Amino acid sequence: MTHIPRTLHSFERIAFLLLLLPFAGCAAGEPGGAAGGDIVQTALHDFRVEEVADDLVRPFSMTFTPEGDLLVTERPGRLRIIRDGVLLPDSVEGLPPIRAPGRGARSMSGFEQAGLRDAMLHPDFAANRLLYLSYVKPGPDSLGTIAIARGRFENDRLTDVEELFHADAFGNGTDRSSMWGGRLAFDHDGYLFMTLGDRQWPSAGDLAAHPAQDLSNHNGSTIRIHDDGWVPEDNPFVGREGVLPEIWTWGHRNAQGMAVHPETGELWQNEHGPQGGDELNLIEPGLNYGWPVVGYGVNYRTGARIHSGTLMEGMEPPDYIWVPSIGVSGMLFYTGEAFPDWRGDMIVGGLSGRRLARLRMEGREVTEEETLLQGIGRIRDVRQGPDGFVYLAIDGETRDVDGPATGIVRLVPAGRR
Repeated sequence: MTHIPRTLHSFERIAFLLLLLPFAGCAAGEPGGAAGGDIVQTALHDFRVEEVADDLVRPFSMTFTPEGDLLVTERPGRLRIIRDGVLLPDSVEGLPPIRAPGRGARSMSGFEQAGLRDAMLHPDFAANRLLYLSYVKPGPDSLGTIAIARGRFENDRLTDVEELFHADAFGNGTDRSSMWGGRLAFDHDGYLFMTLGDRQWPSAGDLAAHPAQDLSNHNGSTIRIHDDGWVPEDNPFVGREGVLPEIWTWGHRNAQGMAVHPETGELWQNEHGPQGGDELNLIEPGLNYGWPVVGYGVNYRTGARIHSGTLMEGMEPPDYIWVPSIGVSGMLFYTGEAFPDWRGDMIVGGLSGRRLARLRMEGREVTEEETLLQGIGRIRDVRQGPDGFVYLAIDGETRDVDGPATGIVRLVPAGRR
């Protein structure tokens, strides 16, 4: 358990973290990357890991249709359908133009991290068939910009596709201008949110002048729009001169997971720190979450200090941090019947940590963390299926964009099939 109370000051929080690290893990024994028929034992539920489909390339996001189809985005620019446990051979037609990496691209470049990102159904999808996509669209520079489009998903294709938003989030002038963000979520009132990364601007020099601290661009922000792309009049910066009206929060590095609490309606995000210091944040309008001025991470290569400190007036501290980083990714609040003792818990994937974590919360406080899986692969997305099982999209282990193929797996309660 890596529980960092918000009430502790910076040095106390670090000391508390170091004290807890040796005891992190699962109370029922160290979980593993089991597959096939092996049983994984955890504190509250035992389960098996089943393969759902393979032969996917860099899957980023999953969403289930009311008919039971599983839609999967592949970062090279394809939307795939898994139907009755079978990956259909043809990708969905009708997607907007996507700036996607070609064969042989490498993951250290921002170009590789471009492509198709998230997929989200409209809250009234059963009636209107509207599917929302986040993606990197071609632009005047070499990398383009991230955008949101929606279209009508019928007969396994998209029609009536229209762009709703594209970011004014400029790159750092190099081919490593990544940190796109791109997670989507609808809240209980039907507003659409998207995370935007900082485009990998250097966190050096005058930290307060970093683009993520500049409200005249979308770098390092969370935006909020209506389902048709219009800006809500009650967004926190509407009408303020020199500030982009879509911005809901700012001061983020690269939020890769986002979920709405099923009971409270609160919007939560997880965010990549640099070397150390992945964050979990409750997202509230108009707040500055501090990147790169405050934080817990250090420089990747040298271990040198990045931030001015860990706390600063006017900047929101994280509700929870992971040190060392796990490379936080997709997340959800579990509400299903298959794992009743997990109801209300947050489940978070990890890329660099190759782990799946379960967090129990009381209000804003994380009171327990359990590792459900370790070493299963780079978990890119986590979704709850209509069967109550937990589905994981596994990203590739190599830096090549186009291989090897990976797949989707799911957690099934022991004794269930």
